[in-house]
Amino acid sequence: MKRFMVESKIHRARLTGTDLEYEDSITIDAALMRAADMLPGEQVHVVNLNNASRIVTYLIQAPPNSDRVLPNGPAARMGQAGDQLIVLSHYELPDEEARAHRPRGVLVDEKNKAETGS
Repeated sequence: MKRFMVESKIHRARLTGTDLEYEDSITIDAALMRAADMLPGEQVHVVNLNNASRIVTYLIQAPPNSDRVLPNGPAARMGQAGDQLIVLSHYELPDEEARAHRPRGVLVDEKNKAETGS
């Protein structure tokens, strides 16, 4: 049996704006993506802590240290600048490995800089 597990999360990133005209995705600072071991094009679940909206989309990499967290296209409707988000990546693991797995956590400060893991 395989289990679908959280691989990593970016916790409490602040939405820096939205781009309704772009096709779809979420653009995130490359430094945050690297800290969370997330890749461009990777599917992620995004949860808005301010309004409880939840979407599934994919990642686009913003320049490192740009502090950008920007939902695009339909995802832009999920919130507004200043809202706090959790971005989650997942993967499948065999049951035995899943039982020992601990997700990587990246806590984010008010300027979207990585703080520490959890």
